[in-house]
Amino acid sequence: MPEAHEQEDRKTGFTAGANLAMKVPAPLYAETVAFYRDVLALKELKGDAETTAFAFGAMTLHLDCCPQMSQAELWLQVTCEDSRTAAVRLHRSGIRRCDGIEPLPEGFDGFWITNPAGIVHLIDAAGPTRQ
Repeated sequence: MPEAHEQEDRKTGFTAGANLAMKVPAPLYAETVAFYRDVLALKELKGDAETTAFAFGAMTLHLDCCPQMSQAELWLQVTCEDSRTAAVRLHRSGIRRCDGIEPLPEGFDGFWITNPAGIVHLIDAAGPTRQ
């Protein structure tokens, strides 16, 4: 049934999302925000003590203050046309879900995975512009 798998793969339609999330340890959060705001002079879209967003070219960079983390991590958004098809394709490719990594909003059509190098990806069926 390779033909069925090929049709399924085309339906998945993975694309890069519009969001990057940098999870920053709490002691480095203010300094990291200042770096993007004051040193690089990126346009700040929103900000508070827990999360700040910057225009990052065609994307949005979200800096999230994470007291539980000891080092920064970069998390990526990948969009797809159908989350069920995406889950099947990823599972078939040996990629495991890691839904417990961070709660998603009620009714959110997506899930978490990590790539083989351990980088977290949000698989999001809502499309590339979700903020």
